[in-house]
Amino acid sequence: MDRNTVIGFGLLILLVIAYVGYNNYSQNQYLAQKRIDSIAAEKRHPHSKIQPAQNTAAAVSLSTADSLVNDSIRRSMPPAYNGTEQIVKLENNNISLSFSTKGAQPVSALLKDYKTHDQNPLYFFNGKGNELSALLPVNNNTTSTADLFYTSAESTAPNGDKVLTFSADMGGGKLVHISYQLPAEGYMLGYHVKLDGMPTAVLPINWQITALHTEQEVTMERNNSQVYYRYADKDHDYFSFIKKQKEDLDKPVEWVGFRLQYFSTALISDSSSFTKATVTGNTKIDDKNIVAVAKNTMMLPLGADQSANLRWYVGPNHYKTLRSYKIGLDEMVPLGYGMMSFVKYVNKWLIIPTFNVLSGVISNYGIIIILMTLFIRLLLSFFTYKSYLSSAKMRVLKPEMDELRAKYGDDQQKFGMEQMKLYRSAGVNPLAGCIPTLLQVPILFSMYYFFPSSIELRQQKFLWANDLSTYDSIFSWSGNIPVITSIFGNHISLFTILMTASSLFLALYNRNMTMQDPNNPMMKWMPYVFPFMLFGVFNKMAAALTFYYFCSNMISIAQQYVIQKYIINEKAIHAKLQENRNKPATPSKWAAKLEEMQKMQADRGKLPPKK
Repeated sequence: MDRNTVIGFGLLILLVIAYVGYNNYSQNQYLAQKRIDSIAAEKRHPHSKIQPAQNTAAAVSLSTADSLVNDSIRRSMPPAYNGTEQIVKLENNNISLSFSTKGAQPVSALLKDYKTHDQNPLYFFNGKGNELSALLPVNNNTTSTADLFYTSAESTAPNGDKVLTFSADMGGGKLVHISYQLPAEGYMLGYHVKLDGMPTAVLPINWQITALHTEQEVTMERNNSQVYYRYADKDHDYFSFIKKQKEDLDKPVEWVGFRLQYFSTALISDSSSFTKATVTGNTKIDDKNIVAVAKNTMMLPLGADQSANLRWYVGPNHYKTLRSYKIGLDEMVPLGYGMMSFVKYVNKWLIIPTFNVLSGVISNYGIIIILMTLFIRLLLSFFTYKSYLSSAKMRVLKPEMDELRAKYGDDQQKFGMEQMKLYRSAGVNPLAGCIPTLLQVPILFSMYYFFPSSIELRQQKFLWANDLSTYDSIFSWSGNIPVITSIFGNHISLFTILMTASSLFLALYNRNMTMQDPNNPMMKWMPYVFPFMLFGVFNKMAAALTFYYFCSNMISIAQQYVIQKYIINEKAIHAKLQENRNKPATPSKWAAKLEEMQKMQADRGKLPPKK
C-alpha cells in the first residue's frame, strides 16, 4: 500500500469519525430537548400516561458514557432549563404561602387564623394540582413558565410589603421575571410578570386550584362550590359546579373567583381586563380530601414594556374583608340569589350591620342570635300588631259570616258578593292581615341566606352545638337507611326538633285565633303538615339558622299572647265595627272594583246557554 493510499484511508476514517461524533451530538441535543418538551407536556396534562419506548434495544444500549454526555449537555443549556427545585416561603400575620423555584408558583396556602373541622392547620390548597403559569412565545412555539427553573430573591418594598422575585434566564436574551408582593396584614397577594426578548401582545394564563376539604361535611362543601366572575362592565355572574362545569366568557373580564363554603380565591387583573376567559370546575372526585378542582384559562394583555399586574386573593369568604377591596368580591358571599336575590340588600343594609355591632361588644354568638331575634321582632312588631288586629276583626264578624254561609249555601258567587258588602260596611280590609305577613317574608329569607354564609359562626359553640355553622347532632348513625338518610342525613338535629315543635305549637295557638274557611280543608291542615316538610330540609342546615327560627317562633308566641290578652279588645272592636256598619258606606276603589267583577261573573252565570 503506497503513501497516497494510506493518506486517503486516513482522511476517510477521520471523516467517518467526525460524522459519527456530529450525529451523536445532534441526537443527544434532540433527546435533551425532547425530555424538556415531555416534562412540559406532563405538567400541562398530569393525568396522561407516559408511553413505553418502542425500540427496547436502543433504550438498553444507553451507557454510562451517554449519561455523562447528557449531563454535560444539560449543564451547557440555559439556566432556565437546568436547575434543582426548592421551596421558599412568603408569609405575613394571616397567611403563609410556599413557592416552588420550579415554575415560580405557589404550591400551598396556609390560613393561619383558621383550623379545619378537626382542628388541624387549614390549607386552602397544598401540593400538586395547583398552578399559576403563563405560555411564553419562544422560537415560534410556546413554553410554560411552570416548566422553567428560577432563581429567587427576597426584598422589602418602600411601603414595607414583602417581595419575592423569581427570575429565569432562557438564553438568547430571553428573560422571565415573576414577583409576588404581600403586605403585613391581609390575604391579597400582588403578582407582577415581565418578559424580556419575547415580544407579545397577549399572554395566555393557566390558573388551577385543587381545593382541600376543611369542613365537617364534604358533600355540603361541594354543593357550595361555585365560580364567580365580574366583567369589565361591572356585571356579575356565577355558576355552581353541581349544575354546570364550564363557561366561556367572550367579553373582557375583571376578575374570576372560586368559592367554597367559607373560603374563596380570586385572580384579579389590575393593568387591564382579561380579554376573554374559560372557567371550568369539577366536584365529582373520588378523593374525599379534595372538594373541587377549578381550571381556568385567561388571556392577559401586556403593556408596552411587556409586563402586567395581577392580584390574587386567597382567604376567608368574609363579607367585610371582601368588600374592603371595592371591586365586587363581596358578591361571592351568597346573601341571596336567584328569585330571592332582592334579600341580599336586606342583609347588606340591616342584618350585617346589626350583627357587626352586636359582635363588637358580645363574644357569645348564641346570645347575639337571641338579641338579633328580639331586635327584628321588635322592628316588625307594628306589622305583627296589624296582622293580629285584622285577624281579630275577622273573628268578631264570624257570626255574620256563618249566617251568610247558611243563607246562600253552595252559591259561592252570591256568598262572595255579600261577604264583600259585609266587609265594606264594617270597614274591614280582608287583605290587611296578608300585607303585614308578606312584609316579613324578606326578613325570613334573608336569615336563611345570612346564617349559613357567616364565617364568623364557624366553630363557635353554644349550648350543645359545637359549631353554629353546621348542624347540631344529638344522634347519628352510620350506613344508609333508605329514604330516611336521603331526607334527613345520618343524624338528628335538636335545634331543628325545637324549631319544628315550636312551629306546631304556634300553628295550634293560631287555630283558635284565626277564622277558618270550611270550604278549604287543605288550608286547615297545611300549618300542621308544613313544619314536618321543613324538618328534612333544616335538619342539614346550620344550627345558627334553626336556633334563630326557634327563637323567632317563641317570641311570636309571646307577642301574640300579650297582644291578644292585653292590647286587643274584641268587644271594643265588635262595637266599632257595628258603628261603622251604621254609617253611610264609602267603598274603596279596590272594593268597588272587586264587587263589580263578582257581579259581572254572577250575571254571566245567569245567561241562557247558546244553541
